[in-house]
Amino acid sequence: MLKKSSKLTAAVLAVVMLLSLTACGQTADSGKKEAGDYKMVLILPGPINDQSWNATNYAGLVKSNEVLGTKMEYVENVQAADFESTFRNYAERGYDLIMAAGTQFDEAANKVAASYPDTTFCVVNGMVSTGPNVAPIFPKEYEASYIAALMAGEITKNGQFATIGGFPNKAMENLLDVYEKVAVEIAKERGIANAKAVRAYANSWDDVALGKQMAETMIDNGADVLFVYANQVGLGAIQAAKEKGVKFIGFSGDQTTIDPNTVVGSVVFDFETFYVWAVQKYLEGSLEGNKVHEAGIAENIFKPVFTANISKEIQDKVAAGMEKAKKGEIDFKAMFANK
Repeated sequence: MLKKSSKLTAAVLAVVMLLSLTACGQTADSGKKEAGDYKMVLILPGPINDQSWNATNYAGLVKSNEVLGTKMEYVENVQAADFESTFRNYAERGYDLIMAAGTQFDEAANKVAASYPDTTFCVVNGMVSTGPNVAPIFPKEYEASYIAALMAGEITKNGQFATIGGFPNKAMENLLDVYEKVAVEIAKERGIANAKAVRAYANSWDDVALGKQMAETMIDNGADVLFVYANQVGLGAIQAAKEKGVKFIGFSGDQTTIDPNTVVGSVVFDFETFYVWAVQKYLEGSLEGNKVHEAGIAENIFKPVFTANISKEIQDKVAAGMEKAKKGEIDFKAMFANK
């Protein structure tokens, strides 16, 4: 009797242990991956030290890694001819999330994504999504350029504004439309009847010498306030503004640190907040494709930076203008030339 009881007990214990081990194995296998387990990379078109677009995006990557525990990598100075091959390279290596900084990556991302359904492609500033694994995030840059215009319209002395864009894509045209219309309108309200804006495109993101040359020509033609959104091209324009004694409104990063007497104010893209928001959405599974995910003034991702050259009165006007935007009182899209 004791023998049979012992055998029965041993058998029961064996079954219990087997079930326990199986349950433990299922729990481990079915558990969610930790943030650091995901393979992520950010593709940048320029250097992380450009004090503009690339530096701003890199800061977002660093913050995401710090706050969320991700281990996102980056690759810089990727040229247009290498966009597709770079996407494919990381997708082939099994990366879960591939981010790329700039609207210029839209076409390549959508083309490559179709071959790698298990990878999420996220273009920062992206405006196109043609698949379930393409989830662009878009800062409403035209809201940021509105803030820049609130400054520019108040500091100009002659109402002559010069703007330079990298390439004439839709996002660039929209943000420059808003900047020019708001800056000119403010200047006219101040009594500068002949206020106007002149625009040019560099068709480059990294030609510093070209930026300086273009800016010099615009200044010689009367411009007293410059606004440039063309990554490293803007560094050349700032140099020209400094040499010729005119003012510059910085954009994307805090460019006042270059020369606060020339770059009298900047609009900083708080991509630390923007990236954490986007990567968190990915980790939660809500960064879905076939959709552009947008954020702007209401989400606090644009912040003005002022130097001593911007008076408290102007700062208050900028704050009031931003509050109107938060309340939805500004019809930005009505300012777009091609609505």
